[in-house]
Amino acid sequence: MLVSNNSYVPPQFFILNGIPGLERVHVWLSLPFCTMYIISLVGNLGLVYLIHHEESLHRPMYLFLAMLSLIDLLTCTTTLPNALCIFWFRLKEIDFNACLVQMFFVHGFTGVESGVLMLMALDRYVAICYPLRYATILTNPVIAKAGLATFLRGVLLMIPFPFLVKRLPFCQSNVISHTYCDHMSVVKLSCASIKINVIYGLLVALLIGVFDIFCISVSYTMILRAVVSLSSTDARQKAFGTCTAHISAIIITYVPAFFTFFTHRFGEHTIPPSLHIIVANLYLLLPPTLNPIVYGVKTKQIRDNVIKLLWGE
Repeated sequence: MLVSNNSYVPPQFFILNGIPGLERVHVWLSLPFCTMYIISLVGNLGLVYLIHHEESLHRPMYLFLAMLSLIDLLTCTTTLPNALCIFWFRLKEIDFNACLVQMFFVHGFTGVESGVLMLMALDRYVAICYPLRYATILTNPVIAKAGLATFLRGVLLMIPFPFLVKRLPFCQSNVISHTYCDHMSVVKLSCASIKINVIYGLLVALLIGVFDIFCISVSYTMILRAVVSLSSTDARQKAFGTCTAHISAIIITYVPAFFTFFTHRFGEHTIPPSLHIIVANLYLLLPPTLNPIVYGVKTKQIRDNVIKLLWGE
């Protein structure tokens, strides 16, 4: 907002416009969004409780899974209630500072989620390549330190984002065509150069996304070599079978993440805005919704413990 020559004050609020072009069907769109949110709450809370309750699940793989479930819960809770308020009650206003806080938590939690997926890949690498030393390498203190380091990396790298946005002048529209405050969606409303924001965003993507994918790729390359070297077909299938749930979680998380990232930077004029915003929401909704289901179906120990907990068998 322009006050006088070369003097700006930040806007008091932004307008989150929901999904552009689909305003008339916002109520209908809210139904699958709300259903997925409920499934994610029940599934992830249930998974965390199960891992906490059952001593047989107090192992590195499941402790990392509990971390993933908690982060997934926080990520979708940061955005979905606000999106449902837009769809149901047309409550589109969000305070400028509240927008910055939401932006920080959205990007912070997604950064931590990526880090946890990387830790889970390293867990599978140690379990398959060094099975006899698995318990001595991944002790509880090591798991706690790894989780803390991942959390701090995600949080510390996101701290500059709100300050980089706050320094920008907003002298044009305050309408954001989105259901939540995303960094690029907000800075594009500025009437000044956003070069620093773009460069820092790419730097964070390299330090988190590219680094994590590199570690995951190296881990699975080593896992594949170890599995192929096994003489028994059953042993190969059993070893790689322990990775299928994690591979599914990686695909569920990174495919919509890459779509959103590249659309913001290169696909603005080729991808319909409504499709971009829907995928951006699915990027935050799909992992919390599907991860508990995937791990429940693919992991025998979790499946058996769910049956034991529900039916006492």
